[in-house]
Amino acid sequence: MYRLIKPIFFKFDPEKVHYFVVKRLKWFHDHFPLGQTLLRGSFDINIKGLEREVFGVKFKNPVGLAAGFDKNGEYIEALSDLGFGFIEVGTVTPLPQPGNDKPRMFRLEEDSAIINRMGFNNKGVDTLAERLRLLKSKNSDIVIGGNIGKNKNTPNEDAVSDYIKCFDRLFDVVDYFVVNVSSPNTPGLRALQEKEPLMELLNTLQQRNSKNSISRPILLKIAPDLTDEQLDDIVEIVLETGIAGVIATNTTIDRSSLSATEVVKNEAGGLSGKPLTVRSTEVIRYLSEKSGKAFPIIGVGGIHSPQDAIDKMEAGASLVQLYTGFIYEGPGIIKRICKELVKTA
Repeated sequence: MYRLIKPIFFKFDPEKVHYFVVKRLKWFHDHFPLGQTLLRGSFDINIKGLEREVFGVKFKNPVGLAAGFDKNGEYIEALSDLGFGFIEVGTVTPLPQPGNDKPRMFRLEEDSAIINRMGFNNKGVDTLAERLRLLKSKNSDIVIGGNIGKNKNTPNEDAVSDYIKCFDRLFDVVDYFVVNVSSPNTPGLRALQEKEPLMELLNTLQQRNSKNSISRPILLKIAPDLTDEQLDDIVEIVLETGIAGVIATNTTIDRSSLSATEVVKNEAGGLSGKPLTVRSTEVIRYLSEKSGKAFPIIGVGGIHSPQDAIDKMEAGASLVQLYTGFIYEGPGIIKRICKELVKTA
């Protein structure tokens, strides 16, 4: 079915069609008679052997939805019915912000890729927190990650306060946190990946974490463009700060080996999709081997097939996330990945 409707979707602006589709999905889930039952019957995954516990959180299956797809947590229940084992919302910032000027998302169909420069467009952490509170009040068992960042106008020297605000506001309504310092679409943000500012940020969040009667796992999302020396620093930082793990990787600024036209591939922003498949797996393997598998890794970047997910897990990932592969391959990819993971278990 998706193969039939995908060419129609791809005739329209990527951002506009994204919201068109997810809004219809939510309407179908919420208002269509038996909509939820039909979605779960078609996509939900009831396969034994997929459950796992990672950084103290229990996941019904290891295939999640990456941050950026549902920034404001508006479509969590409907997306979960497609079979995702967990949903990561955000990136969210303390204050609402519109993001970068449109157009800001571009398909590279020849490369099965997307370039985006969204710029942390979101409705702010208060709106997200309230929405998640209502979801939790339903006794929802959906595992939710909160991906947090800083506002565009917040200088890097004050960035820690932005992350703290998001952390405090979401603490009671998410199952784990992701610190996003690796998006290429907020000016100066990637500078926070350098050792000194990153240590300060993560240590501060960990101190905040330890003041609560319970703590939440904190993960760091890193760029695929880091050198081996920088990845060595990441391993050291994770071990020294005691955070729960790493998400590898975010989008890339690399444009090598693309087939798309010069006009499209030179658009500013982060590249995701198949061109990232190999590099993200390399980063996972490097971190896993360098650390001696000392911490969990969530693998994301260029997963367009069950084999792509298996490769990431064999490289050292405990869980995987989809975004661009979900758009290009359709919701059926979740169940296909899970079926193959059971076979290789």
